Amino acid sequence: MSGIARRIGRALRFPFTGTARGIRKATHAHGAGESGLGKLIELHAVNGAGDVMITVALASTVFFSVPTDEARGRVALYLGITMAPFALLAPVIGPLLDHLPHGRRAAMAGAMLARALLALVLSGAVVTGGIELYPAALGVLVSSKAYGVVRSAVVPRLLPPRFSLVKANSRVTLGGLLATGIAAPIGAGLQAIGPRWPLYGAFVIFIAGMFLSLSLPHKVDSAKGEARALLAADEAHLHGPVRKQRKPGLRTVGPAVTHALAANATLRWLSGFLIFFLAFLLREHPLTGESAAVSLGLVAVSAGVGNALGTAVGAALKARAPELIIVSAVAVVAGVAVVSALFFGAFMTACLAAVAGFAQALSKLSLDATIQRDVPEGVRTSAFARSETLLQMAWVVGGAVGIVLPLNGTVGLSVAAAVLTAGWLSTVRGLLSSAHRGSGRRTRVA
Repeated sequence: MSGIARRIGRALRFPFTGTARGIRKATHAHGAGESGLGKLIELHAVNGAGDVMITVALASTVFFSVPTDEARGRVALYLGITMAPFALLAPVIGPLLDHLPHGRRAAMAGAMLARALLALVLSGAVVTGGIELYPAALGVLVSSKAYGVVRSAVVPRLLPPRFSLVKANSRVTLGGLLATGIAAPIGAGLQAIGPRWPLYGAFVIFIAGMFLSLSLPHKVDSAKGEARALLAADEAHLHGPVRKQRKPGLRTVGPAVTHALAANATLRWLSGFLIFFLAFLLREHPLTGESAAVSLGLVAVSAGVGNALGTAVGAALKARAPELIIVSAVAVVAGVAVVSALFFGAFMTACLAAVAGFAQALSKLSLDATIQRDVPEGVRTSAFARSETLLQMAWVVGGAVGIVLPLNGTVGLSVAAAVLTAGWLSTVRGLLSSAHRGSGRRTRVA
């Protein structure tokens, strides 16, 4: 009987243990397990799952629970109250983390713990509608960005042999996307039970993430090879005699980084614009033959599929010139935006959402690779923090434009196409020049 009981127990556990082994095998493939990248992929998956739980809870509170006009005001208030302080706090994140080269694991664990505790605060605010919702949401945003900055800065330390930075970043991002896709319907199911439940789920997930952060390899905390240096791609970009410089900033980085950042800011603007413009447009004017919920769902799924495909393509690419990837991605999405504005409809809207998700994912991976390649590690964390701040601000500006524009699809997408085209024209020459100059550079990993 005991043998039968053990076999039955193994059979019942297999769906869970088998799935866990399959995930571990996938994340640790191609040397990622030995280098430690596999654990970082799993950590980022946990991070994505926790963030989407909080997103589900806040979206239901701020957007879906009220009429459209009131929702516009609430969303604008949410953006203003959370993003204005973030713009002031975010530049502090990078320099602060630069002073903690031996505490990267602790920094990521702290960001997880902070969001776990803030999820509990939000669990009360979403029921009472109290003003504490906004500072708690700001805390979640800052903690999430702090985690993202540290995570991006440590990827080069966990790079497996024969892995490009674009490929490594793609693996990490893809893990987060898959976890988000799994956690989103779970969060929606918890939301159906009660508004607090997705936040309780986020609390549990982030606590698990805290312990997983501390289990990362010790080399994540190593400061070997780090030095205070200029944020420059190489000495050829420093004009005039070499002299002691004041504290580095984004104006002293090489042109590859600045042009890649500008192009990514254009795409992030588009992301914010499409999220808010289409959310309100499709709420008032659903796609032909569909309800508002189904219309929003179709666009969201299209964007998610595009994002996942962009990340998967990044994982498969072996290109050593991320600048060329960014130029191509922005050009494609600008062309699709023009066509979508001319032939506005359900199909073209879904296509634009998918292509925008694809381009944003692939371009962001290429930007990260450019920073990891060109910026010395001693100041790399600051570079990531400042770039994330600029991209977040671009997203907010795009969202604000999406909120205030009239709910007319042709007008809105024409504005989007014009901004994308201008952004591409302003960066294409610099990116191509940087790619040509940097074609012989090797990837630098501290």
